[in-house]
Amino acid sequence: MTMLKEGRPTTPQAVEEEHMAPQTATGNRALMLEEKLIFEIGSTDTTGVDFADAPKVTSRLGSLARTDSIGLPGLSEQETVRHYTRLSRQNYAIDLGLFPLGSCTMKHNPRLNEKVARMPGFADIHPLQPQSTVQGALAVIHELARWLVTLTGMHSVAMSPKAGAHGELCGLLAIRAALEARGDARSVILVPESAHGTNPATAAFCGYKVEDIPATPDGRVDLEALKARLGPDVAAVMITNPNTCGLFERDMKTISDAVHAAGAFVYCDGANFNAIVGRVRPGDLGVDAMHINLHKTFSTPHGGGGPGSGPVVLSEALTPFAPLPFVEKQDDKFVLVEEETAEDHHAQTFGRMVAFHGQMGMFTRALTYILSHGADGLRQVASDAVLNANYILRSLDDVLDAPFGGAGPCMHEALFSDKGLAEGFTTLDIAKGLIDEGFHPMTMYFPLVVHGAMLVEPTETESKAALDQFIMALRSLAERAKAGDEALKGAPYHAPRRRLDETLAARKPVLTWSEPDLAVATE
Repeated sequence: MTMLKEGRPTTPQAVEEEHMAPQTATGNRALMLEEKLIFEIGSTDTTGVDFADAPKVTSRLGSLARTDSIGLPGLSEQETVRHYTRLSRQNYAIDLGLFPLGSCTMKHNPRLNEKVARMPGFADIHPLQPQSTVQGALAVIHELARWLVTLTGMHSVAMSPKAGAHGELCGLLAIRAALEARGDARSVILVPESAHGTNPATAAFCGYKVEDIPATPDGRVDLEALKARLGPDVAAVMITNPNTCGLFERDMKTISDAVHAAGAFVYCDGANFNAIVGRVRPGDLGVDAMHINLHKTFSTPHGGGGPGSGPVVLSEALTPFAPLPFVEKQDDKFVLVEEETAEDHHAQTFGRMVAFHGQMGMFTRALTYILSHGADGLRQVASDAVLNANYILRSLDDVLDAPFGGAGPCMHEALFSDKGLAEGFTTLDIAKGLIDEGFHPMTMYFPLVVHGAMLVEPTETESKAALDQFIMALRSLAERAKAGDEALKGAPYHAPRRRLDETLAARKPVLTWSEPDLAVATE
């Protein structure tokens, strides 16, 4: 077996042999249990619960009614619990370790938030209840809205958008309504290269033509290129600040002034607000609309943990065009203002975003987080998030290429590339190696302005000890990749599944289960 100096095997086959243990009869490896598909462990002929035969009825769906069996396997309660518990043990989570996804802000969700969200009066209310019976809930929405307006320095906030991209849509619809109200038909939205990928998608969805604005060598918006493109056809600029290179746009106020002078509006993607909350107010920078991802900045559950929420703060110029409904305090009670009474505030509203008023559970969690931190605590959150990211950047920039490391301190995330690795080694190898080291991979190949990008966001919730362990793992993998350690190309070795053929999975996904499709494609 060919070995490196430190005694590590140099081929995937050698590594497999080194870690080969006697096969078990069950396929289990101690506490790592081999769990089959639910269709393989259950039978459609059995059930874990006895039900009386359903009465025969004529379905109102007519020919659309299901006539064949659903085909779900029958499991006992214990079998069901064990199946999903075993699967959950094979998944990574923020409660297990650092989640270094850049531009995703996978921060700890304090259990206090969950406890408050489950309090009677929040967890069991219904959107069709009379407003007089949900005064506490409306008060929470009103108070959270006040905090969001205060923290951003904006004029008003639309609370109904359900997520970040939904918030982008809300902001652009308000901008379009404002332009139409003054009889100004504009067709183009400018999107810098360093913006989030949803920005151009949302603009195109709204019917606008999207044009790119290049970045400077230091990863920021090319101000001169932006000014040169502004004209009577430009409706807005969608800019992410801090941007996806992990950098603050230092020319933001100058950009806003130029855009406004051209008769257009400034939309800011607020996904990275966690890096500046309590320190910078977007309204002071000339922003007209910005969505706030509550699941990123204010710790409500992210992804599979729960629904998103993307309130949109608006400038005074866009407030008349905000969506309905909104909560207003009238005398000693809170009122959910609907269309027929909105003339005083949103006289030119573009309408509704959703049937109801947003995500109550997310509002409750976010306000709990804000009140438990206070203004000074929120400011410290941003400071600690930036400190942690810079600690990672400077701890690794001697072994990993940091394309904008010379542009000054980063903000909330550290950006690296695969430049300098041995020939044939890529970002994917580093990411798969991290799985063996017990970490979820970082964001890969984004932003697109950096070849082989590795984007790491530690957030403020990780301790120095946790960061040091992650840095040690990433440093080790970078050194192996630079030394040409062929074993790294076979990683992961210790995960429940080996490296998958992700290209094949994307191009030929298996969306239904059938007996011949059980084989897993691997390299």
